[in-house]
Amino acid sequence: MAHYIPIMLDLRGCKCLLVGGGLVAERKVVTLLPSGAEILIVSPRLTPKLKQTWQQGQITWIQRCYQKGDLQGSFMVFATTDQPSVNDQIAAEAQELGIMINHSGEGARGSFISPSSFRRGDLVVAVSTSGAAPEAAKRVCAEIEEQFGDEHEEYIRFLSWARQVIKKQVHDVSRRRLLFKKLAAIDVLKEIRTGKFSLSSENDLISWINVQQEE
Repeated sequence: MAHYIPIMLDLRGCKCLLVGGGLVAERKVVTLLPSGAEILIVSPRLTPKLKQTWQQGQITWIQRCYQKGDLQGSFMVFATTDQPSVNDQIAAEAQELGIMINHSGEGARGSFISPSSFRRGDLVVAVSTSGAAPEAAKRVCAEIEEQFGDEHEEYIRFLSWARQVIKKQVHDVSRRRLLFKKLAAIDVLKEIRTGKFSLSSENDLISWINVQQEE
């Protein structure tokens, strides 16, 4: 079995090709749309939801079956047809061209697999069984998701803002690291949950961090 490495990709402006227009492709498109990727589907037919997405101009659709050469210029490819032999051909072409390929029927035939995941703003949690048991990954992901409420979105948004403020105001690398460490140790989530958290001033942030640590 392959030893998969987790990775987060910035797909803004990247061409992502899906061959096949069924429910599997639909799920992939739902994940890809917020990324800003350039999404292209090659398929004779689309699900009603995908067709609506195409009509809204959010994706490009080439209405025909896959042909060798379709993968040219793609950054990432998803083989999602209901024909294993066609998916195998797509995977073979992707490997020839050095393009990342997700094989929906046989994950091991591709170069990457998609984990089960959920999102709270910029917080993304993904669970994978390395392709061994996708349903188990979904179940574990659902169990973890119950532990993370909407307050985590506000928490991560605050941490992102605080990190930028510290970078802007503190030029000494060692002091920066110390402030990041102190910030991570503060139980901001507790204050958010009780509705008491309201810090928004850049000028007060560093002194607030130091006071919290003293307490």
